Amino acid sequence: MSGTDPVCTVPSAEPPAPAGTVSHALAWVARLHRIAMGRRLRDLGLYPGQELMMMRLWDCGAVRQSELIQSLGLDPSTVTKMLQRMEQCGYVRRSPDPADRRAVLVEATEAGAALRTGVEGAWADLEESTLAGLAPADRAELARLLGLVGGNLTEEAGEEGAGPVC
Repeated sequence: MSGTDPVCTVPSAEPPAPAGTVSHALAWVARLHRIAMGRRLRDLGLYPGQELMMMRLWDCGAVRQSELIQSLGLDPSTVTKMLQRMEQCGYVRRSPDPADRRAVLVEATEAGAALRTGVEGAWADLEESTLAGLAPADRAELARLLGLVGGNLTEEAGEEGAGPVC
């Protein structure tokens, strides 16, 4: 092709995006979001991830530890360590399941229930901070697009059955 060929001489509007640009952006945003949430949770005496466990317990009441592990999509040893820490703080209680003494039930205590308002406030505050400057229509579109992306990744991540345990 000659240098005068229109296909060769017309520059594209934008350079091609490097492979993985969106994936890198999602990882970066997720990391920053976790850090920002961690700062808010620190004031409540929680570590990142513990609030998600508490949300399940607030919504579901007492659940088997195995079901909690499955719904959170975490390694059993990670959940066990989280529960030990939260039990020491008085936020959760573990007891044998009366229907199956081999299973363990986990439930929020009164102290754990008292965290709900603070956790919900932290999530609302982070949502506002995260979406500052976006118009309501843009916020709705972002939520829609992230839902599609999440749907695309659900099967690959092995999360098709994950969700609330109650």
